[in-house]
Amino acid sequence: MPDRLMKVNAYTTFDLIDATVRGHEFEADSFAVLNATSPRKNPDEVKLQLELDNMSEEHLPAHMEEVHLSPEEARALASDLEKHADKVDAAGSE
Repeated sequence: MPDRLMKVNAYTTFDLIDATVRGHEFEADSFAVLNATSPRKNPDEVKLQLELDNMSEEHLPAHMEEVHLSPEEARALASDLEKHADKVDAAGSE
């Protein structure tokens, strides 16, 4: 992803994951960067950032999505992720 908008380093949560982009008339698989972060100084939010590899995605220009979460919202998301991870683990062990 040479035209990357996000800064990717050793602290990035996931620097290469599978993703899908969907629109009304298209759907494409792509690689993506997914990161959870907060400001170093005076942290007041949690940011969840997602950027798809624009080298393989032809429908959208280079862009990234960013969601700003309060600590409570971040914990609710983490809890929901844990719940669904447990569900997938349980289904895989059956």
